[in-house]
Amino acid sequence: MTVRLRGIQFRLFGKAMSLGFGRRSKQNGEKGEISSFAAMSTALAATVGTGNIVGVAAAMSLGGPGALFWMWITALFGMASKYAECFLGVRFRTRDSSGQLTGGPQVYLVRGIPNKFGRFLSMMFAVCCVVATFGIGNMTQGNAIASNLEHSFSVPPVLTAVVLAIATGLALIGGIRSIAKVTTFMVPLMIVLYIGAGLYIIGVNFSGIPEAFRLIFTGAFTPMGAAGGFVGSTVMMAIQMGAARSLFSNESGMGTASIAASVAQTNHPVRQGLVSMTQTFVDTLVVISITGFVILTTGVWNQADTATMTSIAFSTGLPGEWGGIVVTICLVLLGYSTVLGWAYYGERNMERLAGYKGAAIYRVLFCIAAGLGALAPLTLVWSFSDIMNGLMAIPNLIGLVILSGLVVRETRLYLKHDPHFTATTDEIDRFMGDHPGALDAQIDHDIDFDSENPALTETGSMPIVQADDAADVRNRPDAASSTK
Repeated sequence: MTVRLRGIQFRLFGKAMSLGFGRRSKQNGEKGEISSFAAMSTALAATVGTGNIVGVAAAMSLGGPGALFWMWITALFGMASKYAECFLGVRFRTRDSSGQLTGGPQVYLVRGIPNKFGRFLSMMFAVCCVVATFGIGNMTQGNAIASNLEHSFSVPPVLTAVVLAIATGLALIGGIRSIAKVTTFMVPLMIVLYIGAGLYIIGVNFSGIPEAFRLIFTGAFTPMGAAGGFVGSTVMMAIQMGAARSLFSNESGMGTASIAASVAQTNHPVRQGLVSMTQTFVDTLVVISITGFVILTTGVWNQADTATMTSIAFSTGLPGEWGGIVVTICLVLLGYSTVLGWAYYGERNMERLAGYKGAAIYRVLFCIAAGLGALAPLTLVWSFSDIMNGLMAIPNLIGLVILSGLVVRETRLYLKHDPHFTATTDEIDRFMGDHPGALDAQIDHDIDFDSENPALTETGSMPIVQADDAADVRNRPDAASSTK
């Protein structure tokens, strides 16, 4: 995707940040359920969490400091796949039986690839996503929250388990709008707090920055011997742990961020794809980097326990007990917001598999699992998460390869007409006209995913039918609402 989109994550990075956070983010006439920023915050809530705090420590404890380098590389290329999947999330979004917007790999795989293989990929993703939510978006978060609360405030894990399960259930009652309200307030605040504390520690220990860079780049390409509590690592281990923990954290290529992106108020898929792309940058190139440098400059990377390594590093770098308190507060709130974001992902995919009744049962099981995760062994939880992440990524990545031509073609079409992203919604509607990807068709029709051909035509205005069936379609009672 990086090659075919001509390095879109580098060429349009400034405009992507402006669309997400600057003056370009304020557009009138956008179509969707929550703001573009709220959609990004919800997806960011699902990515910025224990992977940025505990995951970095886990990667460095097994793969050495060189794992941080491979986290960066994975993220830089992952920005292109994040753009593509969120573009497709908006491009093929539709409405469910209750009239709510829905999208994501479980939708664009079956609509974009309108055959049995596309349906198989969609179902495979939905099944793997539902199962994976109990790992990456649930049990790992509960485990890390419980460990740090016990370490910093001596809170019993059982109490954490009960409170987390109840709090998760209460938040899920309000759906995506309720979740978005929590995440748009909580995520920016916690990220700023965490980044501020981390930069302070790095500044105080600035003399250790050159050595940190040496460890990162040396460990990325050469084996590292045992040191302190570190048992040594190979280059392959550094690559494996860096890629795994980076993917766990920023979720690029896994397709999940497109589920939140698909309900965003936006006037073209390209815009939301660029906004969503910045999640990977913030998550890995900013937050994870700060965590890694705090751990390295304070010298605890080869001495502390994985679950509490980052907390100990912050305690070492900040005066008094503030370090552990800051990390624990950020981890609890970011971990909780991650649980909410993934609950929404799982619910939409469970609905794809078993309808609303299945989604209701899923909510109950998800809340219970969030509590149980606080009591489960850490190594078991992380191993389960890695396996399910891989299984979930497979159908999505296959779909991205198949649909890459569509992404490239329609991205170039949009950029040709609006290279500076100044066009209004009306102007975009005019130059898109009947071109593929016209946004109005993506949100005004619901799709029967169980039909033989669930895809829409290129403009999305009519279901694909055989010529002999055209008259039957025109005579249907709902035909008038299906055409423009």
